Amino acid sequence: MKERVHALDFIDARGLIDEFAKQIRQELDYRLEGRNAQTFHHNFANEPRVHVPRVYWSYTRARVLTLTWLEGTQVADIDRLPLTLEERRELAYQIAETWMTMIFRHGFFHGDPHPANILVLEEAGAIGLVDFGAAGKLTDDDMTKLTRLFIDASAENVDVLPKRLADLGVRYPREREDDFRASFASCTTATTAASLAEIDPLQVIREAFQLIYTMNLQLPTRYLLLDRAIATVGSVGMELYPDFNVFEVARPYARELMLERFTPRRIAREVRRDAFRYAQVFAEAPFQWHDVMEELRDGQIEVGFVHRASTGSSTRCSRSPTGS
Repeated sequence: MKERVHALDFIDARGLIDEFAKQIRQELDYRLEGRNAQTFHHNFANEPRVHVPRVYWSYTRARVLTLTWLEGTQVADIDRLPLTLEERRELAYQIAETWMTMIFRHGFFHGDPHPANILVLEEAGAIGLVDFGAAGKLTDDDMTKLTRLFIDASAENVDVLPKRLADLGVRYPREREDDFRASFASCTTATTAASLAEIDPLQVIREAFQLIYTMNLQLPTRYLLLDRAIATVGSVGMELYPDFNVFEVARPYARELMLERFTPRRIAREVRRDAFRYAQVFAEAPFQWHDVMEELRDGQIEVGFVHRASTGSSTRCSRSPTGS
């Protein structure tokens, strides 16, 4: 495809296939799925409305995964249950709340929330989760960068958005920055008249992702999984309750995250942490310089000059343990 379909040059075809192969191999190793299940089980241990099966490690191997049995009905078969419209609404919002908790509070989320992987349990108001082969992880740094993207996008600081996307790991040709700014400016016209309190954080971030896809930019895999999970939860919710809106559920979580990350106390703590790190670097610099000078004096560092007619001269520095 790379050699023959030039219209798809923006896709890293080999990288895409390698990533797909890696994901498939991981999902076929049930020990990895067991570790994911164990993490989810621990994260929801104190949540009575979300049940995650326990792993029986004594009976689990690479090709065998043994879990607690959950008695329930798959959301895919929800029509078999005599649920009222209000009960379906509560179920839709319970599922969305569960995924927002994973994303915004745990930083570790089930990456495949389709209707067959969510059970409606016999216990009233409770759901069960299965199939943990695909799981996404967001670091504290990822969440901070996503929050900054939201703030700048909401404030229409279009000039800094290419940098925000580069911080997230998005790759794009530098000559396309102006195109990106213009495209994003047209996407944010709906938020121009709205106050920050009225803007939906997750929706802004999803719109940014959609723009990335439209412009054929490369997004790191963990964000692709995040976007897919949010979109799938939204789709499942609408199947259960036509007026469902996943962003309505996400709004308080995203706003809480934003306030959390930009409180004066947190900013001051990060400044102190960075100052301490830089202070350590400066404190160690004289000792590192002393070591280099000692090695130079003892003949352990050899500096050579190589002349190349085509490119001029270049300097080569190497360490020689023998002092030669």
